[in-house]
Amino acid sequence: MTSIAPASRPRIAAIDVARGVAIVAMIIYHFSWDLAFLGFVDFDPTQSLPWVIFQKSIVGTFIFLTGVSLVLGHGEAIRWRPFWRRFAMILGAALLISAGTYAFNPGTFVYFGVLHAIALFSLLGLAFLTAPLILIIGLAIILIGLQLFIQNPLFGEKLWSWIGLWDAPPPTEDLVPIFPWFGVALLGIAATRWALATSVRPEKAADLPGATARPDIDPSEGASVATRIARFKGTSAPSRVLAKLGRWSLVIYVLHQPILIGILMGIASLTGISETRRAENFLSSCQSSCIQSAPDAAYCTAYCACTLNSIEADNLWPMLESPQRTPEQDIALSDLTNQCAAEVLDEMLLAPPEE
Repeated sequence: MTSIAPASRPRIAAIDVARGVAIVAMIIYHFSWDLAFLGFVDFDPTQSLPWVIFQKSIVGTFIFLTGVSLVLGHGEAIRWRPFWRRFAMILGAALLISAGTYAFNPGTFVYFGVLHAIALFSLLGLAFLTAPLILIIGLAIILIGLQLFIQNPLFGEKLWSWIGLWDAPPPTEDLVPIFPWFGVALLGIAATRWALATSVRPEKAADLPGATARPDIDPSEGASVATRIARFKGTSAPSRVLAKLGRWSLVIYVLHQPILIGILMGIASLTGISETRRAENFLSSCQSSCIQSAPDAAYCTAYCACTLNSIEADNLWPMLESPQRTPEQDIALSDLTNQCAAEVLDEMLLAPPEE
């Protein structure tokens, strides 16, 4: 006799709200990154420890909720049609992100970001929906902790970097490898299965997908964590808004960054702030480097100004800012800097001595 997968499950407001909080936090982080990238602020969130922790927490929330949702949706029996439909949606969105970021900057495009990871982890996670909890938790600890002990330059290459365990990541705007992040998804699976397995009052057993009545439990006992979560209805205005955002998190994730950066690029173009900030940053960096090898402030000021003028005159910013340059481009930049160095030295030698 063929078993029938359970019908679609009712949504749980607490999960939607949590996902809504994560998507709002993601928008905040990307907005700060956009401001820094376009030169509106002299600040890099990727180099600030509090902001790095903030970004990792956001990613961790999305990945953890992937494990939670997998159990809630398929814990009793895998509903293959809904699973493959959602898998296709997430994978399609991931490919859109890859295509869009490649068009924006081929050198740092997103080839295995959050959505790519969620798609893969959802597929891998199916194998752990009925596995022993001790096995899941043990494997999660290994996945999360192994990178502290094993690091290899091989995994720093793009071809293998989606695995993790690199000593230094390759240039990309977003990378969510199996080590350690699949461990976080497994923790989401383990936590949800544990919550569903705790004592649930018989009359409230249907409150949460996968929960079953326990005749051996005294109805007078306190409600379990799972039941308390299921009872949260999110009726306040902020909760309703966050829950709505959580339900549309995939669409928002795909669209918010093009909208944000498009608006900010328009403002930057009108104000010219990006060009001004970029030039200021270049001069500051150039003079700091120059003064270490040629401790003459006047020379460094003239040399950096000459180099900046040549870069702007020939529109060499894309080549200069590219994370990966060809040998020919490196030679061209070297010729430019050598020419400026020679011109500045000639001018200083020909200049009349100060009285």
